[in-house]
Amino acid sequence: MACSKIFLGDLPELTNGIIQYLHHDYKTLYSCILVNRLWCHSAIPLLWENPFSNKFLKNYHFIEIYLHNLNDDDKIKLNEYGINNDLIPSNTLFNYPSFIQHFTTRKFNNSIRNWEITINQHSNYTIQSSNFIKFIYKSLFLIFIENEVNLYSLKVSLFTDEEREYFVDTLELILQNQNFFNNIKILKLVSISAETLLKFSKILNSNCNSISSLYLKFLYQYCFEFPYNTNNQMMKSSLSQIINSQKNLKKILLNFNGFPLYNSLLSLKNSNCLNTLNTIIFYCISFKNIIVLLNEAFNQLNVLESVHIIFCSYLNTEFIQQFINITKPFKLKSLFLNKVLQIESLELLIQIFGNNIEDFGIKKIDESQQLLQLLGLVITYCYKIKFLYLSFWLNSQNINLIFNLIENIKQNLKYLFIEISDFSSVYLSSILLLNLGQILPFKLEYLNLNLVIDRNALEAFLKNSQNTFIKKLLIFNRSMKKGEDIFPCIKEYIMKKKRVKYLAISDNFYENSDLSLLEDKVNESKLYDVQLLNYFSLNINIENFIFNDDNVQ
Repeated sequence: MACSKIFLGDLPELTNGIIQYLHHDYKTLYSCILVNRLWCHSAIPLLWENPFSNKFLKNYHFIEIYLHNLNDDDKIKLNEYGINNDLIPSNTLFNYPSFIQHFTTRKFNNSIRNWEITINQHSNYTIQSSNFIKFIYKSLFLIFIENEVNLYSLKVSLFTDEEREYFVDTLELILQNQNFFNNIKILKLVSISAETLLKFSKILNSNCNSISSLYLKFLYQYCFEFPYNTNNQMMKSSLSQIINSQKNLKKILLNFNGFPLYNSLLSLKNSNCLNTLNTIIFYCISFKNIIVLLNEAFNQLNVLESVHIIFCSYLNTEFIQQFINITKPFKLKSLFLNKVLQIESLELLIQIFGNNIEDFGIKKIDESQQLLQLLGLVITYCYKIKFLYLSFWLNSQNINLIFNLIENIKQNLKYLFIEISDFSSVYLSSILLLNLGQILPFKLEYLNLNLVIDRNALEAFLKNSQNTFIKKLLIFNRSMKKGEDIFPCIKEYIMKKKRVKYLAISDNFYENSDLSLLEDKVNESKLYDVQLLNYFSLNINIENFIFNDDNVQ
């Protein structure tokens, strides 16, 4: 009776709760829109909140639905580029632009380019101008602004001259319609110039103080060389304005060095977020020359809960001693290392903070004795690891320590990445596969095996791990030689037994390497309710994982 009421729409609050539970299960959401009008109205906003994401394979014709909102003058311009009105739907059931909540400039730009390629290849259209992409880029932005898009998250990344040109041109539109930024909660700024940062600081200072998570990443030429030149003085002022304008900032990620890092820490010390900021993430930061300031800044933060250190440099004795001496209580939640300066001081750090570390990683630390000591420390002091990232040269000594570590943390382990640095070592990869299956926990959210894979060893692993459900399984065969097809044994031991939900396989046995490019494999996987996806789209980006944001990557 209750079920029938849900499907008939008599319990809208419960129906909406069910739809929200399916938030990222796009396949099921597509089915929901066919149930009835209520289910459709609940599911459509979720399907259209992040349309430019590249997580899942799709065509790009959804852009044509947005172009329905073009004004008459722009439709005439579209005709001049060689696109007839019959490509654009005459009616739409919903105001689709208004549903957008997550927006990434690079994915937006790539989607438009892929759409242009699609209509050129599969339609009778021939684009007649190199300015077409720029026109669509600007027109869509204008459509979003006019439809009062209420963004939750925004990532601006400008790596190429084209990306900079398009966005800076569009930024002038935003400056005239600043409500576009009104309620942003997550803001990521990546590789933008000092001039663009200045414009952002003005917008945020006057029109947006709702940001709770801020991600700042800048390239070398914008940050390090001349701390007193005009650009860096502009960057100093802009960073201070952005940080100080936010009254609800809870999380910040810093990924740059030199002058801007020093100034950002200084800004935190005197900011409006002293009573809100609870998480600081240092990603690829050099702690050289900022040790004293780090102590001063931390001691001003009244609700600081966690610090995350990801592949940073200058974790020497001086830094670690100052870090330990910070009087404000906090937890070191993440520690990813790609270099060990002094194992003795690192031992002290892990002794004190190890019991709180939930994310741990080692990358390309090839000094054998240091690696053994480090693995031993983690086994002894770190029991709560949920995310384990291991990427280095395997040998007969450290491989056994890897097994001990996984066995030691299996009660909490949810995400596991293992990569072997030696492309030629099928022997050590096989030893790892032959022993790994027996020690895995009953459930993993994510398992990524980046190894030199022998089919027989993989089959043994799949048999030995039959009690483990793996939500996302990724396999990257690093072998330089063309081996045997591994798909049949994965189908037999994983797909048929419904032990995986998302699968990604990259192997040079196949012509295009990535199985997601093979339509027959994708369709065969669907028969077992498994989504076969691109390896790199399913692969976890560490800083995004720690930043805890699935939508803006």
